[in-house]
Amino acid sequence: MAILTTSHRRFHRLAVFAVFCLVVTYLLLDRLPSNPRDDVYRPSSFDWANRTQKHPITQSDMIHLPDGVPRELPRIQHDFSKDELSKAHNKTQRERREAVRAAAKKTWTAYREYAWGHDELAPQTLTAKDSFAGWGATLVDSLDTLWIMGMRAEFKQAVQVVGTIDWSNSTTEVCSLFETNIRYLGGLLSAYEMSHEEVLLDKALELANMLYAAFDTPNHFPANAFDIEKAKEGKLVADKRESSAAVGSLSLEFTKLSQITGDPKYYSVIDNIKWALERTQEDTKLPGMWPTFVDLRNGFLTPDNSFTLGAAADSVYEYLPKMYALLGGLDLTYQKMHIKAMETAKKHVLFRPMLPDTYPAATPDILFSGTILSNGQIIELTPEVQHLGCFAGGMFALGGKLFHREEDVKIGEQLARGCAWAYDAFPTGLMPETSEVLACETADLAPCEWDEARWKKQGPRTAKLPKPFRVLRDYQYHLRPEAIESIFILYRITGKKDLLEVAWRMFQAIKKATETKFAHSAIADVQAEDLTTKIDQMESFWLSETLKYFYLIFSEPDLISLDNYVFNTEAHPFRLPKAERNHGKSP
Repeated sequence: MAILTTSHRRFHRLAVFAVFCLVVTYLLLDRLPSNPRDDVYRPSSFDWANRTQKHPITQSDMIHLPDGVPRELPRIQHDFSKDELSKAHNKTQRERREAVRAAAKKTWTAYREYAWGHDELAPQTLTAKDSFAGWGATLVDSLDTLWIMGMRAEFKQAVQVVGTIDWSNSTTEVCSLFETNIRYLGGLLSAYEMSHEEVLLDKALELANMLYAAFDTPNHFPANAFDIEKAKEGKLVADKRESSAAVGSLSLEFTKLSQITGDPKYYSVIDNIKWALERTQEDTKLPGMWPTFVDLRNGFLTPDNSFTLGAAADSVYEYLPKMYALLGGLDLTYQKMHIKAMETAKKHVLFRPMLPDTYPAATPDILFSGTILSNGQIIELTPEVQHLGCFAGGMFALGGKLFHREEDVKIGEQLARGCAWAYDAFPTGLMPETSEVLACETADLAPCEWDEARWKKQGPRTAKLPKPFRVLRDYQYHLRPEAIESIFILYRITGKKDLLEVAWRMFQAIKKATETKFAHSAIADVQAEDLTTKIDQMESFWLSETLKYFYLIFSEPDLISLDNYVFNTEAHPFRLPKAERNHGKSP
């Protein structure tokens, strides 16, 4: 009997314990999100994916990604494994890399403290600014920089905020399709590919479905002035005067999204733009290049007479070789357009500055890209030097490697070194936003001797400028990345160690001139060596691009290898198809 009583009590205790466990489990499960991302992800207030389209593209008209196995692309990066580097060399690069990381950490800490969730930090007044619709441009734009630099705690904290962005709730009625695409969508896709944080893809899809509404126009060319309320109703129209960069720099991001999701609709709308570019390339007033502005509303017309690799046109050219690589070499149209554009640029847009023979070293072998005015017969070059145009060195070199054009690699180096030389020419060690120099008048970009008589006749009238700068149109420096971008790419392609010293000299000059107590600031005058006036501005590309390129050039060459990634124009790395067959590692 005692034995039966003991067994009964044991059973009773087990039953009570089991009920207790069930109750606790129920309570815990009730508090846990049904989806592991629900504690981070909050959907936007408007469902863009199910918006009724006014000008729909039917499934039968959809253009799919190219079929076939991606081609084995030529090796882009120098084979650094064959280089013998000393311990001192490696130690120096680590120290430089950590100096860049410290600048990024300082900047991020100030943004986190004074402008968290806003687009920018005003580094002088320590106030928040919303210049890009108020969705947190610096926060989203910097995600992959944080990941690459190993700032994982900061990255995770940022992801928590990104998951709550409401794309339908903006600080302005109209946003730029181009800027939103390269900063926000590009930033989300790159960070997702690196971290595999699903909430980033969730938010990228929401945003992409919103931006897809920009193509809901009668001819399916996009409206860059993205009016959110009009977009909901399908009332957008493409502009009669749109920058070629705005329309031509959507392809990498929309293609990457179709590659990730398998949904062809994103790729389909940008392939429509590709065919318009291909169709009009030889019919402009400078055949081979597209004018700075195009008419999208009336069927992609190209009546404009201004041509440049600089502002408002730059990335339409930058994306051509990168799209070829992202599509695994399966669409030769991008190769053909790139080669035609570069041949025209070499013939008409590039120029050699007339340099004085007073330098302690030999006259540098450098080039710049200018601006062309053409009526179809008379072609006039303005030897204007834009900091924005400094990306061209990297573009020429990348295309040169992809398409076996070694002459273009050399030209890329000449352009990259030209911008580095322009940094050194000014007292701050920084290049101005826009300037004009005296150009050689020789044919085929040949060198020329210094002409003092010409300088006295055509040189500066109101300011003492370093030769051969005759005009400074904009004295400012805005923490821009284009110069270090090209130096980084040329170092990775050529392996020339002196480019590391060039980059370090540039970083030190930037740090000295722009650093504030809490962050870094644009400056008003690159000539003011003793008293540098700060501008209360620090755009998101300071973290997203400038510091990222400085960090990468001083890092191990297989970190974000050029054989495995292409960078969008906001320096967001996109993984190439079948990248695992190449050399290099991802972070």
